[in-house]
Amino acid sequence: MKIAAALSGGIDSSIAALLLLREGHRLEGMTMSVYREGVLETETGGNACYGADETEDIAAAAEFCKQIGIEYRVFDCAKQYEKVVLDYFKEEYLKGRTPNPCVRCNQLVKLGVLPQAAKQSGMVYDKIATGHYARIEQDSETGRYYLKRAVDEKKDQSYFLYRLSQNQLSQLIFPLGGLSKAEVFKIAGEYGFETENYDESQDFIAGDYKELFRDQISTGDIVDTDGKVLGSHHGLWNYTIGQRRGLGVTAATPLYVISLDGENNRVVVGPSDLLSGNDFTVSDTSWMKLTPEDRSFEANVKIRSAQKSVPAEVRAVEGGRKLMVRTLSAVNAVTPGQSAVFYDQDGAVLCGGIID
Repeated sequence: MKIAAALSGGIDSSIAALLLLREGHRLEGMTMSVYREGVLETETGGNACYGADETEDIAAAAEFCKQIGIEYRVFDCAKQYEKVVLDYFKEEYLKGRTPNPCVRCNQLVKLGVLPQAAKQSGMVYDKIATGHYARIEQDSETGRYYLKRAVDEKKDQSYFLYRLSQNQLSQLIFPLGGLSKAEVFKIAGEYGFETENYDESQDFIAGDYKELFRDQISTGDIVDTDGKVLGSHHGLWNYTIGQRRGLGVTAATPLYVISLDGENNRVVVGPSDLLSGNDFTVSDTSWMKLTPEDRSFEANVKIRSAQKSVPAEVRAVEGGRKLMVRTLSAVNAVTPGQSAVFYDQDGAVLCGGIID
């Protein structure tokens, strides 16, 4: 099989490629370049998906491909990345929502724009392989492809991939989904990779993402739930639901960010008990193992990537375009703009969407 290996310059994507070579597949490496100078004024952090150290990652991927004897191509996806990810990120924050750029990037850029650019260049392949930790299966009855959690649940990335289409899933291979991180590091050691002090990409952007808003008018009111002005803020993007520190207001009891009012440019604060609840709605849905239709079902839902899933009762309405969710136990700081992803008991992704 001819496989296009999407490489980041890191260990995971490299080991994914090596495993496929070991199985006898023919590989060609590819990387998307998304960074453009001038978007950020300063860069105070490394290990990010977007930053000036991209050149080092590309050099590492190129050297890796040279060592294993496969061709390698780099595709300039910077303009599309800025429009699809960075502009979206800014627009959502200005509306008072907290977006997840990784979810959007995986669907529309990394596994959207990049494969399209590869095909337009004349690159021919049967499948695309990445170093993501997730598993792809196909329902024998319905024929639908769906994701399952990785064997290593601490490394599982299915939450960030839930928006992939049936067509995308049918063309993908995730060689690491059935391995633990320890097993991947063991294989990496056998091939001479340095793993002892290895740092994985943790951040969306190198430096301070607030620089993306440097041209925006920022000042607004911090108010309580009755609308009483308690202070002022300097940009909604500086706050997140559940935040306590750095509010700059005083009260008899601790105050937390309860909501971000983008329409009126206000940060709404209140006591911690207002952060907890059982009910929320989800729209902009994406369906995976289940098909989009009006239905009721039980599932385990994650409302943050690092948070454990909780049991919930779900009712799909408007032809599956909207989900009414009730968790069986209270959850804290349900955040508009973030993703809610629904799993069955076996760890299969049923569907997901954006929290209203």
